[in-house]
Amino acid sequence: MAFNDDSFIREVNEELRSDQMKGAWRRFGRYVIAIAVLIVVGTAGKVAFDYWDDNRSSGTGDQFLAAMKLADENKSNEALAALATLEKEGHGAYPVLARMRAASVQAQKGDNAAAIAAFEAIGKDQSVPEAVRDAARMRAGWLLIESGTYEQVSAAVEEMAIPANAFRHSAREALGLAAYKAGNMAQARQWYQAIADDAASPRNIANRAQIMLDNITASGKAPAAQG
Repeated sequence: MAFNDDSFIREVNEELRSDQMKGAWRRFGRYVIAIAVLIVVGTAGKVAFDYWDDNRSSGTGDQFLAAMKLADENKSNEALAALATLEKEGHGAYPVLARMRAASVQAQKGDNAAAIAAFEAIGKDQSVPEAVRDAARMRAGWLLIESGTYEQVSAAVEEMAIPANAFRHSAREALGLAAYKAGNMAQARQWYQAIADDAASPRNIANRAQIMLDNITASGKAPAAQG
């Protein structure tokens, strides 16, 4: 579902402005997460592709592409088996890429706990390039929004919500959404305001942040600060 679907956004906006905020979350929370996670997946995918492009190994590359094809065909078990082999026997960048892709396949098949554990393990592995570690931690954080607590999301991504980090926009949005889901409107406002105040925030993320700021103000649970 595209984020620029105006009728959907209007409906979400109207529901979230109502007093039944928890009901609105139950109704629309999955869609809000899905819309935003596309940006995270795209960013993480670019990081992984750049890493792969810089470390090509033609023999293992064919195996990796074959495993990706299995995943795209929803042959999850076959894809996981092929990726496990690549993780053990692959060359160059492919063992790391296989781990990232395997974690994504776990999420694809609905095993979020396994996916989160896999992404967190990659995020802690000092042998993995920092950009890929950050991408893995970000994926874990977004998966935790629905199934975990604000504290768990914070532990995964808050270190990236700093001005120098390329993932700061997605990290702040994840934290804002996790705080909103937890009912902590003041904390949610702080994260969404950080997005709004950052001139480098991508337009789509900034637009979503402003919608959420308006909704939080309308709820009366965390009024906007007076200038």
